[in-house]
Amino acid sequence: MHTYTGRILYVDLATGSHRTASFDESFAKEWIGGTGFGVKLLMDHLPQGIDAFDPANPLIYVTGATTGAMLPCTTSKFGVFAKSPGTGLLGEAYSTGTWGAEMRLAGYDAIIITGKAAKPVYLWIDNDTVTLRNAGHIWGTTTWEAEHLIKDELGDQNVRVSGIGQAGENLNRLACIINDHFRAAGRTGLGAVMGSKNLKAVVLRGSKGVTVAEPEAFMELAKDLHERARGPATAKYRGLGTVANMLTLNAQGAMPTRNYDDAMFEDIEQVSGELINEKYVVKIQACSGCPCRCDHIARVREGSFKGAIARIEYEPTMAFGPYCGVSDPEAIIKSYESCNLYGIDAIGAGIVVGFAMECFEKGFLTLEDTGGLELAFGNGAAMVELLRKMALREDRVGDIMAEGVKKAAEIIGQGSDHFAMHIKGLEMTGYDIRTLKTAALGYAVSRRGGDHQRHGSYGHDLGGKVDRFTADAAKGQLVKDDEDFYALVDSLILCKFTRNIWQGYDELAKVYSIVTGIPMTGEEMHLAAERISNLSRLLNIREGLTRADDNLPPRVMKDPVRSGVGKGQVTSQEDLDIMLDGYYSSRGWTVAGVPTMEKLEQLGLLGYAAIIEDQLP
Repeated sequence: MHTYTGRILYVDLATGSHRTASFDESFAKEWIGGTGFGVKLLMDHLPQGIDAFDPANPLIYVTGATTGAMLPCTTSKFGVFAKSPGTGLLGEAYSTGTWGAEMRLAGYDAIIITGKAAKPVYLWIDNDTVTLRNAGHIWGTTTWEAEHLIKDELGDQNVRVSGIGQAGENLNRLACIINDHFRAAGRTGLGAVMGSKNLKAVVLRGSKGVTVAEPEAFMELAKDLHERARGPATAKYRGLGTVANMLTLNAQGAMPTRNYDDAMFEDIEQVSGELINEKYVVKIQACSGCPCRCDHIARVREGSFKGAIARIEYEPTMAFGPYCGVSDPEAIIKSYESCNLYGIDAIGAGIVVGFAMECFEKGFLTLEDTGGLELAFGNGAAMVELLRKMALREDRVGDIMAEGVKKAAEIIGQGSDHFAMHIKGLEMTGYDIRTLKTAALGYAVSRRGGDHQRHGSYGHDLGGKVDRFTADAAKGQLVKDDEDFYALVDSLILCKFTRNIWQGYDELAKVYSIVTGIPMTGEEMHLAAERISNLSRLLNIREGLTRADDNLPPRVMKDPVRSGVGKGQVTSQEDLDIMLDGYYSSRGWTVAGVPTMEKLEQLGLLGYAAIIEDQLP
């Protein structure tokens, strides 16, 4: 095999021991890498039914099949997997920057970390040398401070650090894992899993090479992809970046505003991508080996948030802007910086703050609860301060909101669950799915909860390919196809910003074969993608998922959009049931959303049949 190292590193934090294991070509071909490796290894190493903070919950880092090969837009992406503290189901998150390539250069395709250290440590991997080092003096620092301290201690400014801030240490269920200052394995609370293990960081230095099977063909492929990645399909990312979506989605009536009270923000011009780029962006940079150069770094030059710096993207800008009714770009940039420093999922954090603001305005939270904060919609300074309280679990409001929106609503009660915007316990992302019916189905069935990145099905709605205001069974096939393709993209691991430059499964199979030397057809690649999607479902079913969890927030189903082109729209339970039936049918699952024995046999998954035997007719 090429690109793959064929090695998995196991580390037990409780004993300080480690070992390596190998895998063969058949395993690589069956599971590809990235998502495939992560789901397969989590299924096989996660004891059924344990709490996410149990030391036996494995924290799994994985690379993709193309990681480290200098293929444009793929070089340094990696994934992290564990049972999620927020959902109790499959937890997965992805990041890029430089860390993933270093992991492969250190000689590993996966790292599986179990147990809990007796005291704070960081894991230091220097090629084949693996040690646990004391992190007591680093515990309590921000992610940026920890990275600098570790690099100084090791005497090497080029080591790569993936670590947590105070949010992860305090078991904030939205805690993420930060690398390269601005890059986050952001969703599903995996930073809290890391904190529960007393693990501050995983630090890498690698000096091994990465080879490809067909160097000449690879060079031609890389040149071609480089040109495509600099073409019109990625122009948005090189230009304004994803914040270009701000005006577009607002005009489409799909901008979540004031905790989903509406789908349009009246002050959208003040937080547009155009304004942010003109007034605040100071640098545009790229990840390793990427010609897209999509990282838009913004800095606040004056005022109360002077010096705040962050990598600006659509989702956090939506979450800290329209979602919280905030029209101050400087408060948004500061909030994003706070999330990077404390190690909090910036998307989920904004959704939680918006929920807290509505609770405050309705009188469900008092000034005594908030420590004196006036948590009204539009109060950017209060938003910034609440993020600090959440990271440190300070005051009642900080402690409650650190639990995530689902658990926070359970604690607060008073009917607040009606406007707690989550699916399966994971906070929603930046598309108002009352006006995007295909996307609504994708969100409902997403394996990790309220999320657009497992399917990308909003593209059908916003692109005019379907009637986005009408629910029908045919949308099930669209979402199924999207999920499988995205599962493959996240297994290779490719940057989704380049999803439109790829020409289907046959081309991806060609890429895989040229890079790894493992023969693969488009049909085999498609089958692998479907296998990964189905194993993800089996894992979630094993941990308690039912059809009732493939649902939407009450506000989406019952509260009509107030204004804009989608005025009056909801995605009702009837709408959802029609689409769910179509989706399950397209998957070859039962009406309860359970894979059949025939489907397991087709995908080579009969070894997991015991999970569903008692749920089949």
